[in-house]
Amino acid sequence: MSGMSLLNTYRFITDAPLNRSRRTSALVRFAKWQVGSRLVPGRVVHDWVNGSQFLVGQGERGLTGNIYNGLHEFEDMGFLLHFLRPADLFVDVGANAGSFTILASSVIGARTVAFEPIPSTFERLEENVRLNGIDALVTCVNGGVAATGGRITFTTGDDAMNHVAAPGAETDTGMSVEVTTLDTALHGEDPALIKIDVEGFELPVLEGATRTLERPGLRAVIAELNGGGRRYGFDDVRVVELLRDVGFEPLSYDPLGRALSGSDGTAAESKNVLFIRDREFVEDRVVSAPDVAVLDQSF
Repeated sequence: MSGMSLLNTYRFITDAPLNRSRRTSALVRFAKWQVGSRLVPGRVVHDWVNGSQFLVGQGERGLTGNIYNGLHEFEDMGFLLHFLRPADLFVDVGANAGSFTILASSVIGARTVAFEPIPSTFERLEENVRLNGIDALVTCVNGGVAATGGRITFTTGDDAMNHVAAPGAETDTGMSVEVTTLDTALHGEDPALIKIDVEGFELPVLEGATRTLERPGLRAVIAELNGGGRRYGFDDVRVVELLRDVGFEPLSYDPLGRALSGSDGTAAESKNVLFIRDREFVEDRVVSAPDVAVLDQSF
């Protein structure tokens, strides 16, 4: 690990909300994983939130972030844990190995439809679903999501950062993947929360979800807006405008204070943006949710 990479990892860990008052123990946890993952070959089972688990190996960035920080994406995962209820449907577009799916279905007990296009990553998703015994709650779809159905080329050599190949881009590891639209895949079902993490391809995903976005039960969308859409000629502003047109406003969520606050939807590097519709309903939900314990801290 280079000096700059180590410094960035140090900041990622010590700045995490659940580590700020426990930085020494967080760094010890990081060091133990670095040593242990090199001594034990293959992947191991990590105990997570409320009895949930996941299989993780060295270099699986999203999952190891859960080990270091409790919740790799604290604000978004904290919102999911406070907002979802067992009767809800959660849609996980770009599920990767399944962190959000595990929280939704193993911890909360909600149903999930999880999309992951890359076969090797899809296998990890299915393994984590089986490990948690949530097969009856989770529908795993080995495919992508776009504005229309068909086939699209995806990269395969970027681990958690795999994405739709940009037009004209050369890739030695690309593969053709079948894609569908959310409107087609959900068959008119009414999700409560949709998470979209597709490395800049968020706009086409939303363009293929016009009927779904109008469903009355949909109150929240989490979309990654980090400028990645530029590789496809998209501007993040178009995502914000599309969601505003159907009644969603960009907000920030503080899981420790259970508070929503205003946001202009401006993206920073690797930033997700939370979009809310029917703010009063959402606020009532997050305030009334039971506490969840992560890294021996309840919030």
